[in-house]
Amino acid sequence: MSQAATATNSPRPVPKGAGRRLGEILIAQGAVDAETLGKALEVQAEKGGLIGEVLIRMKAVDEAAVMHALATQFHMEYVDTIEVEKVDPALVVKIPIHYAKRHFILPMNEEEERIVVACANPLDYEVLDDLRIFLGGEIKPVLSTQAMIFDTINLVYDKAKETSEEVLEDLEGEKGPESFDLDEISDIIDATDEDAPIIRLINHLLYRAVKERASDIHIEVFENDLVVRFRIDGVLYEVMRPPRRFQSAIATRIKIMAKLNIAEKRVPQDGRIRIKIAGKDIDIRTSIIPTAFGERVVMRLLDKSQVKLDLSSLGLDDERLKTVVNLISQPHGIILVTGPTGSGKTTTLYASLVRLNSPDRNILTVEDPIEYQLPGIGQMQVNSKIGLTFASGLRSFLRQDPDVILVGEIRDLETAEIAIQASLTGHLVFSTLHTNDSASAFTRLVDMGVEPFLVSSSIIGIIAQRLVRVLCPECKTPHEPTAEELAKIGLAPHEITGPVYRPNGCSNCANTGYTDRTAIYEILQINDAVRQLVLANKDAGQIKKLAVEHNGMITLRRDGARKVLAGDTSIEEVLRVTAQDTN
Repeated sequence: MSQAATATNSPRPVPKGAGRRLGEILIAQGAVDAETLGKALEVQAEKGGLIGEVLIRMKAVDEAAVMHALATQFHMEYVDTIEVEKVDPALVVKIPIHYAKRHFILPMNEEEERIVVACANPLDYEVLDDLRIFLGGEIKPVLSTQAMIFDTINLVYDKAKETSEEVLEDLEGEKGPESFDLDEISDIIDATDEDAPIIRLINHLLYRAVKERASDIHIEVFENDLVVRFRIDGVLYEVMRPPRRFQSAIATRIKIMAKLNIAEKRVPQDGRIRIKIAGKDIDIRTSIIPTAFGERVVMRLLDKSQVKLDLSSLGLDDERLKTVVNLISQPHGIILVTGPTGSGKTTTLYASLVRLNSPDRNILTVEDPIEYQLPGIGQMQVNSKIGLTFASGLRSFLRQDPDVILVGEIRDLETAEIAIQASLTGHLVFSTLHTNDSASAFTRLVDMGVEPFLVSSSIIGIIAQRLVRVLCPECKTPHEPTAEELAKIGLAPHEITGPVYRPNGCSNCANTGYTDRTAIYEILQINDAVRQLVLANKDAGQIKKLAVEHNGMITLRRDGARKVLAGDTSIEEVLRVTAQDTN
């Protein structure tokens, strides 16, 4: 028995069973039949364990049915849903999170001078006695499933987390780990010690990043400073300056989480962290590189619950959605998506594959890295260390009888040539290029060494895109744009038929004026006129001019202007993400 349990002689908080066996109750409730219970009793006699656990392992009943029967057996209340809003944070902070998760217990609120505690094991008397000591009062245990308690623990403990100032105050009192050797650094950031200041700092940063919708966390080390910045809606904001002396321990803790080599500080390392924060499954891509003053860390957060893998939700208007759907419905050819890093190219490609995915299509992808698992689609991860490149993966794919192929990026002549050959032999190929606009993709491929006639005959469409921030609906302010502002985004005064807005800032948007992002697109469809210019090796400017004047292509900036007129974004935001020559 624990020390806390022996510190009191008060009666047990859980009543004894009423005499009915759990199996009998489950039969009475219709959860199992007598034959199934008999088999479970045989397994119990042979292997041991509680009858409820045996039935769950046999998949004869679910955990909720067993907990409901236990509640009946012990005359206790069963809770199938725990409302986070009704959980008292003042009670939560009295129980360490690792203790709550290990024993599946959660203090909820106070009721008639007793503290209501959700638990999954009514027979764990020592834990229930410990809780009376921790909470300083009599408790009323109620039953709930382990899954419900565990998920709610993640939500309520995140809600009760300390502020950045509190975390930094605790760090200030700690000795800098720069003076320790490697073994000691590992000890002070051991993953089992959730109260260690370094672990609390990293957990706090991850929680805050998810809460503030950050896509990246940058931990940058300089000669005298350590700076943490979040990228929110494409813009970097400084959020914290931890003590410089903790740089090594912070980097080491992140390496441990990403399963990297903590002893190696001379070469770049990449890894992944999978973690549950505030009830969300977060996938974190981690990059650590050596710099002049220490290791620099960048973590990209991928919140799978926020991914919009639906073409209709990406920012395309009805007309251009039809254009994209028509492009991706072609039986063969290459479709390229272009734009800088972080412009949403992968999301557009994934949404296209999801639209095409059906039992009668074989879809394969080769990516670096695989960002999201797509059900029903074969995905391959590039691994240059063993010679698995885009080119070698694509070459192997052609022996797998694919209908649709996604190549993460065309980086070299070999990959480009194999992709073109695949498209010319009856495959639909998707890929990306890093170019500023759609027309530049042709010159980029020719510069790689691809023959113009192969480029013109294989590519059927090019989509250039950027992400613009969406104005906060709570605080956006009407604004009368000047003639100069309108001219910059290619609008004439007579086109202004409604209010134009600009950002203001409020608590809803963390005073940024923006709350989300949407995409603006430039879609270049390839026809005979465009092919003739490509064959003649004309520059991107001439191709773009033809596409705009004769094919009616809407440029990136013009699409941004349409979103300004719709009240979705601001003029300055469109100008921020589009180049001057995209008019």
